[in-house]
Amino acid sequence: MKIERKRMQIITLGLFFLISLGAVCATLSPTGVNYEVVALMTIKNGLKDPYNVLENWDINAVDPCSWRMITCSTDGYVSSLGLPSQSLSGMLSPAIRNLTKLESVLLQNNAISGSIPPELGKLEMLQTLDLSNNSFTGTIPSSLGDLKILNYLRLNNNSLTGPCPESLSKIESLTLVDLSFNNLSGSLPKISTRTFKIIGNPLICGTSSSTNCSVVSPEPLSFPPDTLRAQSKSGRKNHRAAVAIGVGCSASLLTLAVIMLGVWWCYGRRRQIFFDVNAEQYDPEICLGHLKRYSFKELRSATGHFSTKNILGRGGFGIVYKGILSDGTIVAVKRLKDYNITAGEIQFQTEVETISLAVHRNLLRLCGFCSTENERLLVYPYMSNGSVASRLKDHNHGRPVLDWSRRRRIALGTARGLLYLHEQCDPKIIHRDVKAANILLDEDFEAVVGDFGLAKLLDHRDSHVTTAVRGTVGHIAPEYLCTGQSSEKTDVFGYGILLLELITGEKALDFGRASNQKGVMLDWVKKLHNEGKLNQLVDKDLKNNYDRMELAEMAQVALLCTQFNPSHRPKMSEVLRMLEGDGLADKWEASQRNETPRSRSSEPQRYSDYIEESSLVVEAMELSGPR
Repeated sequence: MKIERKRMQIITLGLFFLISLGAVCATLSPTGVNYEVVALMTIKNGLKDPYNVLENWDINAVDPCSWRMITCSTDGYVSSLGLPSQSLSGMLSPAIRNLTKLESVLLQNNAISGSIPPELGKLEMLQTLDLSNNSFTGTIPSSLGDLKILNYLRLNNNSLTGPCPESLSKIESLTLVDLSFNNLSGSLPKISTRTFKIIGNPLICGTSSSTNCSVVSPEPLSFPPDTLRAQSKSGRKNHRAAVAIGVGCSASLLTLAVIMLGVWWCYGRRRQIFFDVNAEQYDPEICLGHLKRYSFKELRSATGHFSTKNILGRGGFGIVYKGILSDGTIVAVKRLKDYNITAGEIQFQTEVETISLAVHRNLLRLCGFCSTENERLLVYPYMSNGSVASRLKDHNHGRPVLDWSRRRRIALGTARGLLYLHEQCDPKIIHRDVKAANILLDEDFEAVVGDFGLAKLLDHRDSHVTTAVRGTVGHIAPEYLCTGQSSEKTDVFGYGILLLELITGEKALDFGRASNQKGVMLDWVKKLHNEGKLNQLVDKDLKNNYDRMELAEMAQVALLCTQFNPSHRPKMSEVLRMLEGDGLADKWEASQRNETPRSRSSEPQRYSDYIEESSLVVEAMELSGPR
């Protein structure tokens, strides 16, 4: 009996160990080696990394999901390899084929040379491939045509030769193909994509060539045939009739070409409208690129007909609802308000696709969208721990839910997310409303930046460069407050205020009311910092359970980020390095040298002065809430 009990204990412990490994075991070979770790280390060894950005890639690691520049899916596989603008050279290893779940490869703006590995064509889940602005040579592998769900292909600004592969014409999901500024030759295949760039290839676009390479060729979106069922029968009849009339009445090839171009344009415009004309005929499996397209009926049902009981947050962009889809998946549904319908379907779709391309573990992933004649909705994963703002004052058994360790992790995670938006996205994305309410927390309390790109999504209809100020009083950078012009340094200012919210445990918007202090949080923090009274800054709920050195460093970084002159503020890459212990002393010393007497006595000395003297009418509004 004792032997039997011992055997059962061993079996139970073994099962527990296997279950606890979870997703990690999914990537282990029969010999216990994580093949994704091996593949990534082979890629690292093939590259030259002068600034050690791949320093924490370790062959002895079991799980690569914590490595820099790596994003993993929820089931533990590497889903994104993002190494843009890292001064890398060397060659891209064919071992990349072993990262079988890759959805995104971003290696742009480096100096990587050699040929493009044909093995990339084995990555069946790849949706984004950006190798632009490198030194790749040789031909474009025809195997890329095997990437059936590829959305974005950028190979521009390399030294590629030979023809454009005919196999690319087999990919129906392409939205953008950029092959410009290479040395390609031969004829071009007919590639089904909305944007196709080929300029800067002299053997194709030379003066004697008939190809007009200065034109970006838009193609109608490629939807599955069922998508058009509700609107295409009469369209197809009109299309055939127009072609017949064009052929019968054309007096010359030129006339025929003009008529065919008109038919293509009208029919293309018809196909580009993706309203839910008839919810009953809607096919829920239809996807647009790598985004799921939901029906309004589906989301209305998931949210209990947008019940007030399911509201997670309200803001200037709209209302966020908790929803449960038919398969049991819990999601957050943002119902956009005040959307200008006349702005255009294609513009809306383009902006949504741009947001969806930003894939990083510290950014809120966009799952899909819904577009009807009167509605615009965005669907995100549900964040079980809400937002930083909603948890700052929460307690568990008498202790703050967000202890000092978690607050520091939130600061680092948010910095990494903003760094990705500013310096690793193409085009870069400016958030414009960085604050505790927009930093969400997943089940592990990892920081996830939400609502990025929405300001651009909703403001594209504005014809002026300077738009209405969007943001929350107490978080808005002085230059944005005064002129309405934003930049990445506007986000850096908002990030600095976020650090102060993490330190003090108070929302900047409520500071004056909550602490019985006059003025705004930033002015108060500057005053106490100058007086050497940092201990008075810290959230009393922490009860002195924090690292004094880390507090001093975080306060200094916050003050560097909130300097009134945007040119004096650090970039987010510098912010992250300072929080990780590199270069803060030098930056702080330089900032003190910048504190010279004002050249203009009329320039505001306090942040509250900027608010009072702003020439713009600013409404203090919460642009988003927890989800």
